[in-house]
Amino acid sequence: MDRTIRWDGFHNTRDLGGLPTRDGTTRRGAFYRGADPRFVTAAGWARARAAGVRTVIDLRNPAEIPPDPPPPGLIRMNVPIDDADDMDFWEYVRDPGLDGSPLYYPLFLERKAARCAELVETLARAAPGGVLFHCVSGRDRAGLTALLLLSLAGVEPEAIAADYALSTEAVQPLYAALGVEDQGSLIASLLAQRGTTTTGAVLAALDGFDAREYLLAAGVSGAALDDLRRRLVAPAR
Repeated sequence: MDRTIRWDGFHNTRDLGGLPTRDGTTRRGAFYRGADPRFVTAAGWARARAAGVRTVIDLRNPAEIPPDPPPPGLIRMNVPIDDADDMDFWEYVRDPGLDGSPLYYPLFLERKAARCAELVETLARAAPGGVLFHCVSGRDRAGLTALLLLSLAGVEPEAIAADYALSTEAVQPLYAALGVEDQGSLIASLLAQRGTTTTGAVLAALDGFDAREYLLAAGVSGAALDDLRRRLVAPAR
């Protein structure tokens, strides 16, 4: 099942629909994960609108966002999930080389529950229609967002990890367009040194993780989580 989005100018973008859950499948056209939209053309945005996308949630920090007008006909919201001002946290993450891989997810989930709660509440409040969330590469911050959504939907950890792993190759055209070096080999080497892989690191982050319990403890209301799950899951017939 190909979930890749090929609208003009979109990179590392895919529909989170079509994945099996405990009691159905994730709904197509509800949530999309993606990367920096700077290359998206007017035709690309038109195709997104035609597919039902109505809200774009930018996960980047304000300093990363160019002063471009919002896509026409779409609502744009900014949820800078990183909490970049917490320099002590990010120094702690970067010093052992956890940043840029799912190795940092468990620590982020532990220390930044309030940020995750704000993000999930924003997703739950999004206007009717499809929601596209993105960061720069569409891998790490978008990957964490997808992990929360898919885990809440009841998608098996192996499928969540497989979705994350798709970005390894899917991000390559974006890096080429940006003229930046891919850090994939360095990240793979770092993971290997720690005796794991991209998939293994995502599975480790999900081991024992209950998204609903976590988000309730972080302050998200049960009603918001129920609404979000209904939006995410198409019950089996």
